Amino acid sequence: MTTRIRHWLLIAAAVAALAIGGVWTLQRWLGSDDFRRRAEALAGDAVGVPVHLGAIRLDLLPVPGLALQAVRIETQPAATIERLELRAALGALLGGRLVLSALQVQRADLSQAAVDAWMAQRSRKPAAPPADEPAGAPSPWPRRVQIEALTWRPATGTPLTLDADARLADDGLPDSLEVQLRSGPWQGAELALARRQLDWEVRARLAGGTVRGTLTLDRLPAATVPVRLTGRLVTEGVDVARLSRQRLSGRLGATTTLDLPTGTSGSLLDALQTQSQFAVRDAVVHGVDLARAVKTVGLNRGGETRLDTLAGQVATRGRAVQLNNLVASSGLLTASGQVAISPSQALRGRVQVHLGPAAVGQAVGVPLVVGGTTDNPELTLTRGALLGAAIGTM
Repeated sequence: MTTRIRHWLLIAAAVAALAIGGVWTLQRWLGSDDFRRRAEALAGDAVGVPVHLGAIRLDLLPVPGLALQAVRIETQPAATIERLELRAALGALLGGRLVLSALQVQRADLSQAAVDAWMAQRSRKPAAPPADEPAGAPSPWPRRVQIEALTWRPATGTPLTLDADARLADDGLPDSLEVQLRSGPWQGAELALARRQLDWEVRARLAGGTVRGTLTLDRLPAATVPVRLTGRLVTEGVDVARLSRQRLSGRLGATTTLDLPTGTSGSLLDALQTQSQFAVRDAVVHGVDLARAVKTVGLNRGGETRLDTLAGQVATRGRAVQLNNLVASSGLLTASGQVAISPSQALRGRVQVHLGPAAVGQAVGVPLVVGGTTDNPELTLTRGALLGAAIGTM
């Protein structure tokens, strides 16, 4: 072996030893309690609530990044993340710039109650003035966000678990988004978004049917200017029983428009408004027997109502639902009316029922008051109908 080759080998060995020593030293520093407490303080200031980190590790492959383990965000209730990885863009890193290339979240647990409480707390604090960024500053958003096994716990109903993969543009908006539901009432559902300027094409498979349409932003998001998201969706062949916890069955077809303004107080779900025109083929309403309710003067509970057609309009505002211009018919009855569903799932409304193959517009009908809850609906005669029934019995 020549002296020159031996010289270069010694230099390479020295560089490797320095690199290994530097990585080992950096790993020990990142794993120290002092650095972890500093990171917790910075994360807490950014989020607005205390944050606890179980461990911090440096990962070098496939590209350098940080892995945060056992993350606990002290919202009410707390949100947890088993592992959160932040990866740097290697090209930018070699050029001396830190640009996030990927964010990966594994096995997170998040609830609607926690998000609502956090947003309410944030809304009570004065907003900090936006910082001026120098021209050409790198976007703080990672180019790719991957979510594995995130469990979402709604305010009411069954939790669901999902996977998601989003690729973001320089403005922080998704160029594409794919979501698959692992478990929950909509298990097996899939959603895909593809961007065109400020429009996104929507394609979804849900409960044996499809949803297609378009979502549109009115402008690019800015720090002090609220944006508005609107959309139009067409639903075909969706099995309603899988979405309504067996309260209603049949195949749904609907046309829906939605409007979501931002910059309002409260959660985004509370601000969302939708309007739908719907029809359900071969519908069965479970928990209510309209014909028996009429015959028993509203004393009947339970049962089911089979319908040849069920159609109407649905308007939602946040978690409140209003069903208008309901029309239902079968060989035994024809009914019409309107029903409101409160955020607590309480029912309130009136239904006019005609026994036999009568037309909805016929003058004689039995008015019923709708009450109870979606899980336990109740039908009773109106006071006027009860008085008339009593007089007729006498």
